[in-house]
Amino acid sequence: MATLLYRLGRFSFRRRRLVAVLWLALLIAFGIGAAKLSGPPSDTLSIPGTESVRAMEVIKSKMGGGSGDNATAKVVFTVSGTAKLTDPAQQAAVERAVTALAKAPQVTGVVDPFQAKAVSPDGQTAYATVAYGVKADDVDTADRDALIAAGRTGQTDGVQVEFSGAVTQQAGEGGGTELLGVVIAAIVLAITFGAMVAAGLPLLTAVLGVGIGMLGIQIATGLFDLNGSTSALATMLGLAVGIDYALFVVSRYRHELAAGRAGEDAAGRAVGTAGSAVVFAGLTVIIALSALSVVGIPFLTSMGIAAAGTVAIAVLITLSLLPALLGFAGRRILSKRQLSTAAGHARSAKTPFGERWARLVLRHRIPVLVLSLGVALLVAVPAMSLRLALPDDSTANPASTQRKAYDQLAAGFGPGFQGPLVIVVEAGAGKAQAAAARAGETIAELDDVVAVTPPNVNQAGDTAILTVIPASAPTADATKDLVAAIRDHEAQIKTDTGATVSVTGTTALNIDVSDKLVGALVPYLAVVVGLAFILLMLVFRSILVPLKATLGFLLSVAATFGALVAVFQWGWLADVFGLTGTGPIMSLMPIFLVGILFGLAMDYEVFLVTRTREEFVHGATPDDAIITGMRHGARVVTAAALIMIAVFAGFIFTDQDIIKSLGFALAFGVAIDAFLVRMTIVPAVLSLLGRSAWWLPRWLNRLLPNVDVEGEGLTRRLAAEHADQTDQRQPAHV
Repeated sequence: MATLLYRLGRFSFRRRRLVAVLWLALLIAFGIGAAKLSGPPSDTLSIPGTESVRAMEVIKSKMGGGSGDNATAKVVFTVSGTAKLTDPAQQAAVERAVTALAKAPQVTGVVDPFQAKAVSPDGQTAYATVAYGVKADDVDTADRDALIAAGRTGQTDGVQVEFSGAVTQQAGEGGGTELLGVVIAAIVLAITFGAMVAAGLPLLTAVLGVGIGMLGIQIATGLFDLNGSTSALATMLGLAVGIDYALFVVSRYRHELAAGRAGEDAAGRAVGTAGSAVVFAGLTVIIALSALSVVGIPFLTSMGIAAAGTVAIAVLITLSLLPALLGFAGRRILSKRQLSTAAGHARSAKTPFGERWARLVLRHRIPVLVLSLGVALLVAVPAMSLRLALPDDSTANPASTQRKAYDQLAAGFGPGFQGPLVIVVEAGAGKAQAAAARAGETIAELDDVVAVTPPNVNQAGDTAILTVIPASAPTADATKDLVAAIRDHEAQIKTDTGATVSVTGTTALNIDVSDKLVGALVPYLAVVVGLAFILLMLVFRSILVPLKATLGFLLSVAATFGALVAVFQWGWLADVFGLTGTGPIMSLMPIFLVGILFGLAMDYEVFLVTRTREEFVHGATPDDAIITGMRHGARVVTAAALIMIAVFAGFIFTDQDIIKSLGFALAFGVAIDAFLVRMTIVPAVLSLLGRSAWWLPRWLNRLLPNVDVEGEGLTRRLAAEHADQTDQRQPAHV
């Protein structure tokens, strides 16, 4: 592989104008495609094949629910003190608002709270349901503003008005979070390289890669249903890995130039060596993201493949466009110190930090290992209290109208009002009414049930629906237990009535999604770790090194979940991170975090340990190989980790809950994995293992192909070619 990449690097450097034009043409083509084919994103979090989804399909087909996907909103009216909404002045204010709401754009109907008996027992809370003729994605800002303005007309005579529902959510304002991460990355690159051109190239290639990736996702939205968070996830990962991968290649290229090599040869060697590590590091990330497809959840599959595609583009740009840009940059890629060294000035004899740190770790390897493990395990303790759920308005900003409406409805009608369960009863023609009544009697006797509405039967009389109001909130364990209890009684109800009963509704859908995600975590982890273990065996020609890398990753994940629970669930340092509410961790988080963090963790393992193995196979002692690997890799890996942390941390301040928490988790996870695990625990463990770290059974060594990720074969071939050229230039002796 190293030889092939060496040739690619030389070709791109030599034919740099052609390579640049080809990438520019690809960008333009993707831009045209995005303009012609893009469609709206989807926010559906359903899982085909689950009971709740099947029941929703029955409602649509049997109950005239063809418009069931259309947007709705709730307008909540409250009064305080001794006033009641049924008082003449207050009731007139509410009815005035209902009339105005009916005239709002896209609205097809409004249910009057007094006619629908949607008034709380104390008479101080009521709600009107607003129905739209379009989906929530098709309700624009002007329509939302018109809804709020119409509702506010009832805000007189002590009546307060708040709003809830998907149409009331404003599109998230990123606040320049991506730009913040890029700015910090630029500062880190400038400090690391000491040259503006060298600092600018990784940023340029990363932004270009993300741009092409985003345009590709826009094209895909016209062909597939992609979740609205797909672009943010792909941007986050594309920026981080794009900058990091280019950083490693530029660093190696500068090293080759400083050693006196010509530009084309230096580019070839940089791509052949550091580029090989980039390929395998990128493959681990791509495997982890693409493996989300094995979970069997469509929106996860689409998000994973989209993000994996963006990472793949980052790898391709690093291997082809970057060496072309290095050709345009020339020797301006070098810092003033490197240029002075090349001109014959003495270099500083100061020992690099990486070497000093490695010697410190190896000198005190057992205390360092014990202390590091203790810190990681201590941080991981809160993970034992991890609670998972999909987000709702209960975790929204307390100052937002959605959160106020949620709290007011919960106070007026009970916590379970926010998460009603929908029971679908399917029976023979004309038998649904009796079967539904019998099912309602059974369900009403279960714990945590406040009320069961009378059955609503379709015209054919073969399908009916009941609404069950729990006593507990939608994300409470008691509500989840109630759903399980109803499903446990389904078989008995079928025996008694011959009808099929199923549970659906938003709360049941969310429970099914969460259960499916948690249940898929173990097989997903097995697939990802198994494939990556094989890949790392190819890279390191070892069994213990991939095993150590995997165990270190699990330690990083545990610590990351501990920090995530402490901040987002318990509220520690909430003010620091701009949190306005706490609650269960999003159900998507474990599987996303495991997949993405595993790929990123293996990046640093590959970049640091490949140089260590290279020194070991060339005859260095195990400890000397570790020290040399850290001397050459620690500075670049530190810069790469800081850049990733900066990019991920920038997303903490977005308005999308999944991206906010994922940004924090990835930033913290990279910090723990890079600095505590890879740069501290790994050298200590490698030192304790000694030569056995690189042991591989002979039969397995013969079986595994030699991918030459360190470029050892390439180095020997180039040395032999150099020797032949030298011999040919020597004058003949008589």
